[in-house]
Amino acid sequence: MNHVVVVGAGLAGVRSVEALRARGYRGRVTLIGDEVHRPYDRPPLSKAVLSGGMDSTLVDSDLGALDVDLRTGVAAKGLRPGTLETTEGEIEYDGLVIATGAAPIRLRGEGPQHVLRTIDDALALRALLLPGARVAVVGAGWIGAEVATAARRAGCEVTVVEAAAAPLSAALGPEVGGRTASWYAEAGIGLRLGAMVGSVDPGGLTMMDGSWVPADVVVTGIGVRPNVGWLAGSGVEVDDGVMVDEHLRTSLPGVVAAGDCANWWSRRFGRRMRVEHWDGALYAPEAAVATLLGDPAVYDPIPYFWSEQFDRMVQYAGDHRGARLMWRGDPVAGRGWAACWLDAEERLVAILTVDLPRDLVQGRRIIQSRQRLDTDRAKDPSTPLRDCL
Repeated sequence: MNHVVVVGAGLAGVRSVEALRARGYRGRVTLIGDEVHRPYDRPPLSKAVLSGGMDSTLVDSDLGALDVDLRTGVAAKGLRPGTLETTEGEIEYDGLVIATGAAPIRLRGEGPQHVLRTIDDALALRALLLPGARVAVVGAGWIGAEVATAARRAGCEVTVVEAAAAPLSAALGPEVGGRTASWYAEAGIGLRLGAMVGSVDPGGLTMMDGSWVPADVVVTGIGVRPNVGWLAGSGVEVDDGVMVDEHLRTSLPGVVAAGDCANWWSRRFGRRMRVEHWDGALYAPEAAVATLLGDPAVYDPIPYFWSEQFDRMVQYAGDHRGARLMWRGDPVAGRGWAACWLDAEERLVAILTVDLPRDLVQGRRIIQSRQRLDTDRAKDPSTPLRDCL
């Protein structure tokens, strides 16, 4: 294998290059990215960058020492065996890593709307978060909550509109997500639930019920779609991302995928998963590159995610689909609480913690070990989770 091309110059792309060199690969490596910037981290965009704490989030990697041909401002256009088609011409490859990530979904309408996916997005939005500005955030998910938090801290008048009956319903379900609704009022933020946007228009939002939400700034945070359109007709199977096996192999020989765009098979949870978290972009490339170089590795992590919102640290690990919910602590009476999800054998499969970092660390280990919980003891947050087995 003389030439490996990595498509996507985000964290997953850079980690793929690092993994290639760490495994002793000495051939040519080309890294292409459609943004003009050098590779950077995305999680701080909705946190430190939006709040003014930093202006850059460059990935801590010495690309010069890695001997990589970095081509910024170059987008993938198509793929056929051995050849990548780009906006700057064709690139021949022996091995290919797909790490093209995802793109934010936008709402219909002629009015200006902001999304938060790139450093340019974050800096442009930050410049508009001025005291007294009316900010409408569409979507009360992770990004929506973080944007609302930053806007309110900047002195903006903030309204969040959410189509579901509770915040974070898509991520956590309405019962758990509903426990975060009071955080908005505490922060002085308006929250409209069960409110669907008809269109983004100049000056605000036209809702499906005909009502109007005035806004100087509209931020759309209703999710992302994997960047896989360029793979049409390539022979790479696509369905909600790039379909890969447990080794992150695609249906096309010599091609692997990692990061937000990869839809992978999990042995642990017995289902396909596509996880849009920093943790996956950090660790999946090692398995993908091992597979590409002929030493297939099994990628089967416990998904992990964190969010800083409304002066709270919210962390999640696992996959709770189909599991039974158990509360640890009282979400109404106290700030520190957790939601635990158990399978039919009383094994912990997922945990959400609010200001309980110790529970998250211990819970993640318990999920890994597949041990059963003593649920009666686990309901008491004063008892360490590790003592509830």
